[in-house]
Amino acid sequence: MSTTTPVRLGLIGFGIMGERLLRAALAHDPAVIVPAAVFDPSPEAARRLAEIAPGVPMLGSAEAVIAATDVTYIATPPRLHLPLADAAFAAGKAVFLEKPLAVDLEQASAFVARAEAAGHRAAVNFPMASSPAVRQLAAWREAGAVGTPRALEIEVGFATWPRGWQHAASGWLARREEGGFTREVVSHFLFLTRRMLGELALGTASVTWAGEGLAEQAMTATLTAGGLPVTLKGMVGQTEREDENRWALTGEAGAIRLSNWSLAEKLEAGGWATAPDALPQEKMRPMVLRDQLTKLAALARGDGNQGLATLREALEVQAVVEAILAKG
Repeated sequence: MSTTTPVRLGLIGFGIMGERLLRAALAHDPAVIVPAAVFDPSPEAARRLAEIAPGVPMLGSAEAVIAATDVTYIATPPRLHLPLADAAFAAGKAVFLEKPLAVDLEQASAFVARAEAAGHRAAVNFPMASSPAVRQLAAWREAGAVGTPRALEIEVGFATWPRGWQHAASGWLARREEGGFTREVVSHFLFLTRRMLGELALGTASVTWAGEGLAEQAMTATLTAGGLPVTLKGMVGQTEREDENRWALTGEAGAIRLSNWSLAEKLEAGGWATAPDALPQEKMRPMVLRDQLTKLAALARGDGNQGLATLREALEVQAVVEAILAKG
Protein backbone atom coordinates (compact mmCIF):
# COMPACT_ATOMS: atom_id res chain seq x y z
CA MET A 1 0.00 0.00 0.00
CA SER A 2 1.05 3.60 -0.49
CA THR A 3 3.08 5.23 2.26
CA THR A 4 1.27 8.53 1.66
CA THR A 5 -2.26 7.30 2.39
CA PRO A 6 -3.65 6.39 5.80
CA VAL A 7 -4.12 2.77 6.77
CA ARG A 8 -7.80 1.84 6.56
CA LEU A 9 -8.90 -0.03 9.68
CA GLY A 10 -11.80 -2.47 9.57
CA LEU A 11 -13.51 -3.84 12.65
CA ILE A 12 -15.33 -7.17 12.83
CA GLY A 13 -17.22 -7.29 16.09
CA PHE A 14 -18.47 -4.10 17.71
CA GLY A 15 -18.80 -4.94 21.38
CA ILE A 16 -16.97 -3.02 24.06
CA MET A 17 -13.51 -3.93 22.71
CA GLY A 18 -14.45 -2.92 19.18
CA GLU A 19 -15.91 0.34 20.45
CA ARG A 20 -12.76 1.15 22.43
CA LEU A 21 -10.51 0.60 19.46
CA LEU A 22 -12.83 2.58 17.18
CA ARG A 23 -12.78 5.55 19.55
CA ALA A 24 -8.99 5.36 19.70
CA ALA A 25 -8.84 5.29 15.89
CA LEU A 26 -11.19 8.29 15.62
CA ALA A 27 -8.85 10.23 17.92
CA HIS A 28 -5.70 9.16 16.08
CA ASP A 29 -3.82 11.12 13.44
CA PRO A 30 -5.93 10.60 10.28
CA ALA A 31 -2.77 10.68 8.20
CA VAL A 32 -1.71 7.45 9.94
CA ILE A 33 -4.85 5.35 10.40
CA VAL A 34 -8.58 5.84 9.92
CA PRO A 35 -11.56 3.64 10.81
CA ALA A 36 -13.15 2.71 7.49
CA ALA A 37 -15.76 -0.02 8.03
CA VAL A 38 -17.42 -2.17 10.69
CA PHE A 39 -19.42 -5.38 10.69
CA ASP A 40 -21.52 -6.70 13.56
CA PRO A 41 -24.88 -8.43 13.05
CA SER A 42 -26.38 -6.86 16.17
CA PRO A 43 -28.90 -4.03 15.63
CA GLU A 44 -27.69 -2.55 18.90
CA ALA A 45 -24.15 -2.44 17.53
CA ALA A 46 -25.39 -0.61 14.43
CA ARG A 47 -27.20 1.91 16.61
CA ARG A 48 -24.11 2.58 18.72
CA LEU A 49 -21.90 2.94 15.66
CA ALA A 50 -24.29 5.48 14.14
CA GLU A 51 -24.14 7.53 17.34
CA ILE A 52 -20.38 7.32 17.83
CA ALA A 53 -19.13 7.56 14.25
CA PRO A 54 -21.90 8.30 11.73
CA GLY A 55 -19.30 8.58 8.97
CA VAL A 56 -18.08 5.00 9.42
CA PRO A 57 -20.31 2.52 7.56
CA MET A 58 -21.73 -0.67 9.06
CA LEU A 59 -21.26 -3.10 6.18
CA GLY A 60 -23.31 -6.22 5.53
CA SER A 61 -20.67 -8.88 6.13
CA ALA A 62 -17.24 -9.60 7.52
CA GLU A 63 -16.06 -10.28 3.99
CA ALA A 64 -17.13 -6.79 2.92
CA VAL A 65 -15.08 -5.23 5.74
CA ILE A 66 -12.01 -7.26 4.79
CA ALA A 67 -12.35 -6.19 1.15
CA ALA A 68 -12.78 -2.51 2.01
CA THR A 69 -9.86 -2.11 4.41
CA ASP A 70 -6.11 -2.67 4.83
CA VAL A 71 -6.06 -4.25 8.28
CA THR A 72 -8.81 -6.20 10.01
CA TYR A 73 -9.37 -6.04 13.77
CA ILE A 74 -11.18 -9.21 14.86
CA ALA A 75 -13.07 -8.72 18.13
CA THR A 76 -15.64 -11.50 17.90
CA PRO A 77 -16.17 -14.47 20.24
CA PRO A 78 -13.07 -16.72 20.07
CA ARG A 79 -14.59 -19.48 17.91
CA LEU A 80 -14.70 -17.05 14.96
CA HIS A 81 -11.17 -15.68 15.26
CA LEU A 82 -9.30 -18.14 13.07
CA PRO A 83 -11.76 -18.41 10.15
CA LEU A 84 -11.95 -14.62 9.91
CA ALA A 85 -8.18 -14.22 10.16
CA ASP A 86 -7.65 -16.82 7.43
CA ALA A 87 -10.13 -14.97 5.22
CA ALA A 88 -8.24 -11.70 5.74
CA PHE A 89 -4.92 -13.38 5.00
CA ALA A 90 -6.35 -14.88 1.82
CA ALA A 91 -7.30 -11.34 0.74
CA GLY A 92 -3.76 -10.13 1.40
CA LYS A 93 -4.73 -8.05 4.41
CA ALA A 94 -3.06 -7.56 7.80
CA VAL A 95 -4.82 -8.86 10.91
CA PHE A 96 -5.12 -7.63 14.50
CA LEU A 97 -6.67 -10.33 16.69
CA GLU A 98 -8.26 -10.28 20.09
CA LYS A 99 -7.11 -13.02 22.42
CA PRO A 100 -7.37 -15.92 22.79
CA LEU A 101 -6.44 -16.96 19.27
CA ALA A 102 -8.93 -19.80 19.63
CA VAL A 103 -10.11 -22.23 22.27
CA ASP A 104 -8.85 -25.32 20.44
CA LEU A 105 -5.10 -25.33 21.00
CA GLU A 106 -4.34 -27.63 18.06
CA GLN A 107 -6.21 -25.34 15.68
CA ALA A 108 -4.42 -22.30 17.09
CA SER A 109 -1.03 -23.98 16.75
CA ALA A 110 -1.68 -24.97 13.13
CA PHE A 111 -2.92 -21.45 12.38
CA VAL A 112 0.21 -19.82 13.80
CA ALA A 113 2.45 -22.21 11.88
CA ARG A 114 0.64 -21.40 8.62
CA ALA A 115 0.76 -17.66 9.23
CA GLU A 116 4.44 -17.68 10.12
CA ALA A 117 5.36 -19.84 7.12
CA ALA A 118 3.47 -17.51 4.77
CA GLY A 119 4.88 -14.34 6.34
CA HIS A 120 1.42 -12.91 7.03
CA ARG A 121 1.23 -9.57 8.82
CA ALA A 122 -0.49 -10.26 12.12
CA ALA A 123 -0.47 -9.27 15.78
CA VAL A 124 -2.59 -9.80 18.88
CA ASN A 125 -4.13 -7.09 21.03
CA PHE A 126 -2.30 -7.45 24.33
CA PRO A 127 -2.25 -3.76 25.34
CA MET A 128 0.54 -4.27 27.88
CA ALA A 129 2.84 -4.31 24.85
CA SER A 130 2.30 -0.53 24.71
CA SER A 131 1.75 0.30 28.40
CA PRO A 132 3.67 3.24 29.93
CA ALA A 133 3.33 1.52 33.30
CA VAL A 134 5.03 -1.61 31.96
CA ARG A 135 7.81 0.54 30.50
CA GLN A 136 8.27 2.08 33.95
CA LEU A 137 8.54 -1.35 35.56
CA ALA A 138 11.17 -2.35 33.00
CA ALA A 139 13.12 0.86 33.63
CA TRP A 140 13.09 0.32 37.39
CA ARG A 141 14.24 -3.24 36.96
CA GLU A 142 17.03 -2.21 34.60
CA ALA A 143 18.13 0.39 37.16
CA GLY A 144 18.50 -2.34 39.80
CA ALA A 145 15.31 -1.88 41.84
CA VAL A 146 14.74 -5.64 41.94
CA GLY A 147 18.22 -7.06 41.64
CA THR A 148 18.20 -10.80 41.07
CA PRO A 149 14.52 -11.83 40.83
CA ARG A 150 13.31 -14.39 43.34
CA ALA A 151 9.56 -14.78 42.81
CA LEU A 152 6.53 -13.40 41.01
CA GLU A 153 2.97 -13.26 42.35
CA ILE A 154 -0.09 -12.62 40.18
CA GLU A 155 -3.54 -12.11 41.71
CA VAL A 156 -6.84 -11.16 40.06
CA GLY A 157 -10.24 -10.69 41.64
CA PHE A 158 -13.75 -9.77 40.53
CA ALA A 159 -16.99 -8.91 42.28
CA THR A 160 -18.86 -10.84 39.57
CA TRP A 161 -17.99 -12.57 36.33
CA PRO A 162 -18.51 -11.37 33.69
CA ARG A 163 -17.84 -7.83 34.86
CA GLY A 164 -20.71 -5.36 34.61
CA TRP A 165 -19.44 -3.67 31.45
CA GLN A 166 -19.25 -7.08 29.74
CA HIS A 167 -22.96 -7.81 30.18
CA ALA A 168 -23.71 -7.75 26.45
CA ALA A 169 -21.19 -10.56 25.88
CA SER A 170 -22.14 -12.64 28.91
CA GLY A 171 -23.65 -15.32 26.67
CA TRP A 172 -20.17 -16.60 25.92
CA LEU A 173 -17.96 -14.93 28.54
CA ALA A 174 -19.81 -16.71 31.33
CA ARG A 175 -19.48 -20.14 29.69
CA ARG A 176 -16.72 -22.67 30.10
CA GLU A 177 -16.31 -23.31 26.36
CA GLU A 178 -15.00 -19.88 25.34
CA GLY A 179 -15.12 -17.55 28.34
CA GLY A 180 -13.86 -17.18 31.88
CA PHE A 181 -11.45 -14.79 33.56
CA THR A 182 -8.38 -16.97 32.99
CA ARG A 183 -8.69 -16.54 29.23
CA GLU A 184 -9.91 -12.95 29.36
CA VAL A 185 -7.81 -11.40 32.12
CA VAL A 186 -5.10 -13.73 33.41
CA SER A 187 -3.80 -14.09 29.84
CA HIS A 188 -2.75 -10.41 29.90
CA PHE A 189 -0.55 -10.99 32.94
CA LEU A 190 0.88 -14.18 31.49
CA PHE A 191 1.81 -12.21 28.38
CA LEU A 192 3.50 -9.58 30.56
CA THR A 193 5.32 -12.34 32.45
CA ARG A 194 6.53 -13.98 29.24
CA ARG A 195 7.79 -10.65 27.90
CA MET A 196 9.54 -9.65 31.13
CA LEU A 197 10.89 -12.93 32.43
CA GLY A 198 11.00 -15.63 29.76
CA GLU A 199 9.44 -18.91 28.74
CA LEU A 200 6.41 -20.10 30.72
CA ALA A 201 6.02 -23.62 32.11
CA LEU A 202 3.00 -24.78 34.12
CA GLY A 203 3.48 -26.69 37.34
CA THR A 204 0.32 -27.34 39.32
CA ALA A 205 -3.19 -25.94 38.88
CA SER A 206 -6.62 -26.15 40.44
CA VAL A 207 -9.90 -24.83 39.06
CA THR A 208 -13.34 -24.48 40.66
CA TRP A 209 -16.22 -24.00 38.24
CA ALA A 210 -19.20 -21.73 38.89
CA GLY A 211 -21.61 -24.44 37.74
CA GLU A 212 -22.37 -26.93 35.02
CA GLY A 213 -21.07 -25.49 31.74
CA LEU A 214 -20.13 -22.21 33.43
CA ALA A 215 -16.74 -20.54 33.60
CA GLU A 216 -14.39 -20.77 36.55
CA GLN A 217 -15.19 -19.30 39.96
CA ALA A 218 -11.67 -19.72 41.32
CA MET A 219 -8.27 -20.75 40.02
CA THR A 220 -4.78 -21.24 41.45
CA ALA A 221 -1.59 -22.31 39.71
CA THR A 222 2.16 -22.49 40.05
CA LEU A 223 4.43 -21.83 37.09
CA THR A 224 7.94 -20.88 36.17
CA ALA A 225 8.91 -18.01 33.88
CA GLY A 226 12.48 -18.20 32.67
CA GLY A 227 13.00 -20.56 35.60
CA LEU A 228 11.61 -18.08 38.16
CA PRO A 229 8.83 -19.39 40.44
CA VAL A 230 5.41 -17.84 39.81
CA THR A 231 2.24 -18.15 41.87
CA LEU A 232 -1.08 -17.30 40.29
CA LYS A 233 -4.56 -17.06 41.72
CA GLY A 234 -7.93 -15.65 40.76
CA MET A 235 -11.30 -15.48 42.47
CA VAL A 236 -14.83 -14.27 41.79
CA GLY A 237 -16.93 -12.97 44.67
CA GLN A 238 -14.36 -12.11 47.34
CA THR A 239 -13.99 -8.42 46.49
CA GLU A 240 -16.47 -5.61 46.07
CA ARG A 241 -14.42 -4.14 43.26
CA GLU A 242 -15.50 -4.92 39.73
CA ASP A 243 -11.91 -5.73 38.79
CA GLU A 244 -8.70 -5.72 40.84
CA ASN A 245 -5.32 -7.20 40.03
CA ARG A 246 -1.66 -7.21 40.99
CA TRP A 247 1.54 -8.41 39.29
CA ALA A 248 4.38 -8.26 41.83
CA LEU A 249 8.03 -9.13 41.18
CA THR A 250 10.30 -9.57 44.21
CA GLY A 251 14.07 -9.84 44.16
CA GLU A 252 17.10 -9.71 46.45
CA ALA A 253 17.29 -5.91 46.14
CA GLY A 254 13.62 -4.94 46.29
CA ALA A 255 10.26 -5.26 44.56
CA ILE A 256 8.13 -3.69 41.84
CA ARG A 257 4.52 -4.27 40.91
CA LEU A 258 1.74 -3.36 38.52
CA SER A 259 -1.58 -2.69 40.28
CA ASN A 260 -5.00 -2.50 38.69
CA TRP A 261 -3.67 -2.50 35.14
CA SER A 262 -1.97 0.89 35.08
CA LEU A 263 -0.23 1.79 38.35
CA ALA A 264 3.51 1.11 38.39
CA GLU A 265 4.69 0.85 42.00
CA LYS A 266 8.09 0.35 43.65
CA LEU A 267 8.79 -0.82 47.19
CA GLU A 268 10.66 1.84 49.15
CA ALA A 269 11.57 2.31 52.79
CA GLY A 270 8.19 3.81 53.61
CA GLY A 271 6.17 1.26 51.66
CA TRP A 272 4.88 1.05 48.10
CA ALA A 273 5.39 4.24 46.07
CA THR A 274 3.46 4.90 42.88
CA ALA A 275 5.25 6.30 39.82
CA PRO A 276 4.74 10.10 39.77
CA ASP A 277 3.23 10.08 36.27
CA ALA A 278 0.91 7.11 36.91
CA LEU A 279 -2.65 7.32 35.64
CA PRO A 280 -5.76 5.30 36.45
CA GLN A 281 -6.74 2.75 33.84
CA GLU A 282 -9.59 4.77 32.35
CA LYS A 283 -7.14 7.59 31.54
CA MET A 284 -4.23 5.42 30.47
CA ARG A 285 -6.23 3.10 28.19
CA PRO A 286 -6.70 5.65 25.34
CA MET A 287 -2.96 6.38 25.37
CA VAL A 288 -2.14 2.68 25.20
CA LEU A 289 -4.60 2.04 22.36
CA ARG A 290 -3.21 5.02 20.45
CA ASP A 291 0.25 3.48 20.61
CA GLN A 292 -1.14 0.08 19.67
CA LEU A 293 -2.73 1.64 16.57
CA THR A 294 0.49 3.43 15.60
CA LYS A 295 2.32 0.12 15.69
CA LEU A 296 -0.55 -1.58 13.85
CA ALA A 297 -0.39 0.97 11.04
CA ALA A 298 3.32 0.27 10.65
CA LEU A 299 2.65 -3.47 10.53
CA ALA A 300 -0.07 -3.01 7.91
CA ARG A 301 2.30 -0.94 5.75
CA GLY A 302 4.84 -3.75 5.83
CA ASP A 303 7.26 -1.97 8.18
CA GLY A 304 7.47 -4.96 10.52
CA ASN A 305 6.21 -5.60 14.03
CA GLN A 306 7.37 -2.72 16.23
CA GLY A 307 6.44 -4.28 19.56
CA LEU A 308 2.91 -5.65 19.27
CA ALA A 309 2.24 -9.12 20.68
CA THR A 310 3.07 -11.75 18.08
CA LEU A 311 0.99 -14.76 17.17
CA ARG A 312 3.68 -16.98 18.69
CA GLU A 313 3.56 -15.12 22.01
CA ALA A 314 -0.23 -15.36 22.06
CA LEU A 315 -0.04 -19.09 21.33
CA GLU A 316 2.41 -19.66 24.19
CA VAL A 317 0.09 -17.80 26.56
CA GLN A 318 -2.93 -19.72 25.31
CA ALA A 319 -1.16 -23.04 25.82
CA VAL A 320 -0.63 -22.23 29.51
CA VAL A 321 -4.20 -20.92 29.94
CA GLU A 322 -5.77 -24.01 28.40
CA ALA A 323 -3.49 -26.27 30.44
CA ILE A 324 -4.66 -24.54 33.62
CA LEU A 325 -8.33 -24.89 32.67
CA ALA A 326 -7.83 -28.55 31.77
CA LYS A 327 -7.00 -29.21 35.43
CA GLY A 328 -10.56 -28.37 36.44
